[in-house]
Amino acid sequence: MVYFAPIHLVQAVALSSFVFSANAASNPDLLRLLGPQGVNLWKLERAKAAKVSKESFSFVLQGTEDAQGIRADSDFEARWFEQPLDHFSKGSNHTFLQRYWVNDRHYIAGSGGPVIVLDGGETSGEQDRLTYLDTGIIEILTRATGGLGVVLEHRYYGKSIPVDNFTTDSLRWLDNEQAAADSANFMSSIKFQGIDEDLTAPNTPWIYYGGSYAGARAAHMKILYPELTYGSIASSAVTHAALSNWEYMEVIRQAADPKCSGDLEQSIVTIDHILDIPYFRGLLKGLFGLKDLGHDDDFVSLLSSPLGAWQSKVWGPFGSTAFDDFCTALTEPFGNFSGAAHLPFGSPSRMMSVTDDFKIDFVILNYANYIKEHYVSTCTENKTVEECFGTYDDSQYQITTLDQGWRLWQFQVCTQWGYFTTAPPDQNQPRIISRRLTLEYLSKICKQAYPPGKYFTVPRLPNITAVNALGDFDIAADRLAFIDGEVDPWRPDTPHSQFYAKDRPDTILRPFKLIPGAVHHWDEWGLLNIHDEPPEIQKIHEETIAFVTAWLKDFKVPEKNQIAL
Repeated sequence: MVYFAPIHLVQAVALSSFVFSANAASNPDLLRLLGPQGVNLWKLERAKAAKVSKESFSFVLQGTEDAQGIRADSDFEARWFEQPLDHFSKGSNHTFLQRYWVNDRHYIAGSGGPVIVLDGGETSGEQDRLTYLDTGIIEILTRATGGLGVVLEHRYYGKSIPVDNFTTDSLRWLDNEQAAADSANFMSSIKFQGIDEDLTAPNTPWIYYGGSYAGARAAHMKILYPELTYGSIASSAVTHAALSNWEYMEVIRQAADPKCSGDLEQSIVTIDHILDIPYFRGLLKGLFGLKDLGHDDDFVSLLSSPLGAWQSKVWGPFGSTAFDDFCTALTEPFGNFSGAAHLPFGSPSRMMSVTDDFKIDFVILNYANYIKEHYVSTCTENKTVEECFGTYDDSQYQITTLDQGWRLWQFQVCTQWGYFTTAPPDQNQPRIISRRLTLEYLSKICKQAYPPGKYFTVPRLPNITAVNALGDFDIAADRLAFIDGEVDPWRPDTPHSQFYAKDRPDTILRPFKLIPGAVHHWDEWGLLNIHDEPPEIQKIHEETIAFVTAWLKDFKVPEKNQIAL
């Protein structure tokens, strides 16, 4: 049964998973990188976060400000907009409530806009997007233009939930086309509380912003609904959907500290070789605390978990040091090995004896200790490592209640987007993940988690053509800006792809900007005073203000006979 929930029930359901989400947030990138193993880690984080008292969370919206010019919280109230569940079926009258928030601090009454809308993407708007409305890119652009700022939560995420379970059938309205139609309906129909004038598109200029998946959606809105979307800013926009996304790890391999990257390469090659020898396989897994983990692909999948932290590197106070901490732990010599750190990997002076006939480089022992401390230790006392980190029990992926938020982005991965992080197709190419991470292994969760329903069947492999048909690497339009990070692991899937895309000129009408040294949608973050930001971030913000204000100078209300909605 599919249930179309009234607001009070939607809020109650979302509140039931609120405790977990505040800490672990359903991180879709974990699912992209690790497939079924990512779901295991999601569940372990959820169990861990459930033990934390409510007093420890920092999501009470009070509007305080810290010394770095970041408001720790904000004062935005959730608002609700009624959407059709199915925009393309005339026979369906079912609706749901889509959540959004408004920043009207800088809005000039009677000015006629603009409206700057940020697409919430594949996460909760409340927990992960209000920062951008408060001190980030939306605050920056509305302050510069006298406009109105909006964060629009994506259908099925956060509290914008239209169904009463996440079965295969209930998820069939979670796709790129329905989500785009939501945005178009909102833009053309919304009446903002406390504002008398009509700010709907196309009579008001709407600038659509998104980062990552939401960045692709921002670009798609300019293609699918050009009459409503006056301009779009697509940051780290993954406009190329792919089955195998091996390039993600290749960017990290090339951009990371050479010592860390080199030691990781050598470790993975050695680990793959040891796993080929049954006699030593158990000894190796035992070092990592995973002796009883039955499948080798599950083992190496867990070993790749720390690499996702690269994407969490962000400038200033917003980022994580987790990747750098991992590199330090991996490469730091200890005890008698301190004098051997400069020697090549595998040199006799670097080797530690596990048994008389089994020796490994000290870096692999460091790797093992890191995995034990940060991952294996999260396996609860009443579970085995197979139950925590094994991925071959289909039943563990078939719970369909609303607290299983991992099912949402994983469903989109399995149906339209892909991005399975496999090893490079060339087995001789340097790599930092195991050759055992194949498309077959990483995509098996699609069959495990989404058995055929009465009305919908998940395809054997994602229909990436549905995404790529909208422009792929070559997607372009007037007043469509692309902003990417130089060392973003998602850059290979954007129009700035260093592997596949053609270079373009950077113009006011079609901005095409690459932030030096940046990772994932760094421009989305901001400080109250942009002059306190790092030079490259201040520069991109000033350039964004410049091209947006230039676009707005050219805006003209379309004549009635030109509007074809």
